Amino acid sequence: MFLRSLATAACCTLLATATFAATSPEPQMDKSAGQALPSPAAVADVKLAGKAVKITYNSPSIRGRKIMGGLVPYGEVWRTGANPATTLITTANLKIGTLDVPAGTYTLYTLPSASQWLLIVNKQTGQWGTVYKQDMDLGRTPMQGKTLSAPQEKMSISFENTSGNTTQLHIKWETTDEYVTVKAE
Repeated sequence: MFLRSLATAACCTLLATATFAATSPEPQMDKSAGQALPSPAAVADVKLAGKAVKITYNSPSIRGRKIMGGLVPYGEVWRTGANPATTLITTANLKIGTLDVPAGTYTLYTLPSASQWLLIVNKQTGQWGTVYKQDMDLGRTPMQGKTLSAPQEKMSISFENTSGNTTQLHIKWETTDEYVTVKAE
């Protein structure tokens, strides 16, 4: 009986540890150099109408580079972050801009241009950020843009202006702030 209790406790501890590890951003390491990668893991999360919405991504830095129209080319699908694909996990059915997004797990991409960005919600998950399959798109929605007053060194994704079941999803980097309304349905 003691061994069975001990085995059960060990299994529960292992399961809890694995669950925590799967939901917490861990620093990704360059195994050859033993250092953290220059684009650390980050999380944006919000509760809408009591339901969780979470985005996991990696946050690259400017590091002296031209970003918009350079590293992030106009007219091409962008991974919207660095390293693994940027992931949206929602327990609520959402309306993101003009797009209906059922509860589930998705990958986010963007299609930047000098005049208008599109947010892309893609059904493929678990891939590296540069692996994009257009035939897996759930859909695309226009974003609104504004210019930041000062350059932002690290790319960020955030939920802002949250009230009840509505928020704004912002993607900011360099002097660009692109955003779209998100509503729990």
